[in-house]
Amino acid sequence: MQQNRNPMFLKLYNENPNERDIRRVVDVLQQGGVIIYPTDTVYGLGCDITNAKAVEKVARIKGVDIEKSNFSFICSDLSHLSFYARPISNQVFKIIKKNIPGPFTFVLEGSSNVPKYFKGKKKTVGIRVPDNNIIRDIVRELGNPIVSTSIHDDDEIIEYTTDPELIYEKFRDIADLVIDGGYGELVPSTIVDFTGEEPIIIRKGKGKLLI
Repeated sequence: MQQNRNPMFLKLYNENPNERDIRRVVDVLQQGGVIIYPTDTVYGLGCDITNAKAVEKVARIKGVDIEKSNFSFICSDLSHLSFYARPISNQVFKIIKKNIPGPFTFVLEGSSNVPKYFKGKKKTVGIRVPDNNIIRDIVRELGNPIVSTSIHDDDEIIEYTTDPELIYEKFRDIADLVIDGGYGELVPSTIVDFTGEEPIIIRKGKGKLLI
């Protein structure tokens, strides 16, 4: 999609997201658009992971190389796990299942299905299944995960912008659609690395991991 100076600003309710509006969001994603959306933690910036140009745009916005980025994949449920991650042990599967949907990002060994432009020297993938019906319904309707990266505030004291209207004002030059899903939070997800013998929490955020 072309850069949109007047992106769509769409109000959605987590309790019962409107199906027609979910479809509108998916249409934007399928056209290569970049969206800002609510999660169960901070607001995220993302696009369809299968659209290389859209992923490049998100990387440019964040000022990072795709190969070196720490983008995670927002999934609707565990079905994407076996597709984008290499086989995991029953123990790891049980831990993940116990903690989703929830405020966690799970770092796993990536499978050959992870788009090539994410790989580089990196062999891992971050998988996220937020406890938020809006973004999970969007991913479910889209049919594959979306790239996820948190949006930061320039004010280091605030760090994250929580008001959707302020988010719209600030990011309207770079996003094609901003979803108002209510106020966001200030605490990001907890990142858990499962690539070693024992799970390691590499960033303590929201939520307490159930083992």
